[in-house]
Parts: sequence; structure tokens; C-alpha cells
Amino acid sequence: MLPEHWIEHRREDREPVGWIVPEGDGFRPVDRLGRWVTAEPVDWLEAEETLEELGIGFLADRYLLRLPDGTERPVRISEASGDGITVVADEYGAASAVGANSDRYQLPFPAPDELRPA
Repeated sequence: MLPEHWIEHRREDREPVGWIVPEGDGFRPVDRLGRWVTAEPVDWLEAEETLEELGIGFLADRYLLRLPDGTERPVRISEASGDGITVVADEYGAASAVGANSDRYQLPFPAPDELRPA
């Protein structure tokens, strides 16, 4: 569940691209996976611009999920919200195959360190 002080930010087309979090005298942008986008607080306008430049295209990229046994599995993000993240196994591009019955993994929000770009 999202902290109450996180402010959702949407692009002009109303697509949510992340959150802006008050911190000290500035703000920190947070992406759709719940990861900080800037190392330090910035002003409000820069936080908005940073999220809009980042967009959501990175959600379509391939990721690796480290499983409890230490193996890594290629996955793609199926859903990402403040309630959690769902990834789908993507060996050989199976996640995008019509009718594919790929393994699904429910992850907490923010995304854990076990999920990383491939």
C-alpha cells in the first residue's frame, strides 16, 4: 500500500507514470516500480519532468527475477501498481505469445532487489 504522502503523477494523456514524494524542501520522483528516480530531492517541476521523460516504456523491457533457490528467470512485467507487481516468465518470448500459459509471480511494491533489468 502506498504511503499517504505520495502524490500520483500522470502524463498529459492521463497515464500514470509514477509518484512525487515530498522530502525535506524538495521532492523525489518514484517510478511505477516504486524505485527512486533521483538520488536527491529536486524541485516540483523537475520531478514532474523527470517522470515524464522516463515514461513507462521501461515496463515493456525484459527483466531477470532471482528465485528463492538462487536461479534467475527471464520475465516481463504484466502489471505494476502501488498494490504490487506481477511478472510473467518469458523464456524464448513466451510471455507475448497469444494463449501462452506462462508462470506468473506476484511481487511486493516497491519492486524487490530480486527483480532487475536483463
